[in-house]
Amino acid sequence: MSVISPPRPTGTAGGELKVVPARHPWRWAGTALVLVLLAQFGHGLATNPGWDWSTFAGYFLEKSVLQALLLTLELTVGGALLGFLGGVPLAAMRLSRNPVLQSVSWTYIWVFRSVPLIVQLLFWANLGYLYDRLQIGVPFGPGWSFSTSSLVSSFGAALLGLALHEAAFAGEIIRSGLLSVDQGQHEAAAALGLPRRRQFFRIVLPQAMRAILPNAANLLVNLLKSTSIVYVLAIGELFYQVQVIYGRNGRVVPLLMVATVWYVVLTALLSILQYYVERHFARGAVRTLPPTPFQRLRAAIRG
Repeated sequence: MSVISPPRPTGTAGGELKVVPARHPWRWAGTALVLVLLAQFGHGLATNPGWDWSTFAGYFLEKSVLQALLLTLELTVGGALLGFLGGVPLAAMRLSRNPVLQSVSWTYIWVFRSVPLIVQLLFWANLGYLYDRLQIGVPFGPGWSFSTSSLVSSFGAALLGLALHEAAFAGEIIRSGLLSVDQGQHEAAAALGLPRRRQFFRIVLPQAMRAILPNAANLLVNLLKSTSIVYVLAIGELFYQVQVIYGRNGRVVPLLMVATVWYVVLTALLSILQYYVERHFARGAVRTLPPTPFQRLRAAIRG
């Protein structure tokens, strides 16, 4: 019995197939269209006198703007630290088996996520209207009292409002990260006889951080932008200072661009920090860590 072999393709030397790369004309057309639109946008930025780039350059590093930028950073860092410090016990209370702790944590998160941030800021700024004096001591008994008007300043009200608002969201982010760790990891850690404290910090927390970090970074960026709302308390942060300047000279657009570019720069720095922190906690999940931007640049130069 003979076997008939299929005919060999022809058209090339030795009967080998010629590989022709696939062509993507629409991909190149889309790329060209995007480049044209970007060029038009850049040309408009450079030639439209309404942007007034000379005024932008004059105020971008102006002393009062830099001082306002520093105040914005103080509100962001302070609100983030206090917010996440408050979010840790809120997450622990939500995960507790105690119904009272669960209810208190759930109610706090529900209320502070429901009320707009600007309303919370105005409430804390007017705390002295509701409570002229606060007392610390025995409930319904003697104690030490102090005036709320001297306790809560405008900056204190802004920081308190941002921190309490941040804690409600941070508590849910931390809780979701802890719940993302597989139950088998808890059982394996317990089977090894590790103390509960070591189980949490060596087994559970590093895995939970991989789920917590992206959401926490988004919350931090949102907090940075939310500091612009404290202008209602007449605090000289970045957006308020820009408003004061363009209220005097009428250069609205270039001054708004000053605030916009600074917010973009700060967000970019936070994104870089997020990348390196996520890379640090990825060590137990991947065999080879992703290259840093500098390592990619070095490899591209060598290539």
